[in-house]
Formats: sequence, C-alpha cells, structure tokens
Amino acid sequence: MREGLIPAVLGTVVTASAASLLGSKYKLAATGVLGFGLAHVVLGAIDLIEHR
Repeated sequence: MREGLIPAVLGTVVTASAASLLGSKYKLAATGVLGFGLAHVVLGAIDLIEHR
C-alpha cells in the first residue's frame, strides 16, 4: 500500500463527517474537526507525491 494513502483517506472521511455537522449546534467543534481532517488530507497528499 502506498505511503500516505491511509492519512489521505482518513482525512477525507473526517472532513466529510465534520462538514455534515456544521449546521448543527456543535458548529465550533465541527470547525475544529474539519481543520484536523483537512490537515490529514494535505499531509497524506504530500506523502503520496513525495513517494511516487
């Protein structure tokens, strides 16, 4: 399995789930989790590009 694929996929799942919570009463927590997920997507993408 390619290095960086797991963080990218996990970050995508976390970002999608946090985006679905943005309309609820937990908006502040959802925003924090959204940023955490986006960071994983970016770091996973960097690993995928670095280790071709």
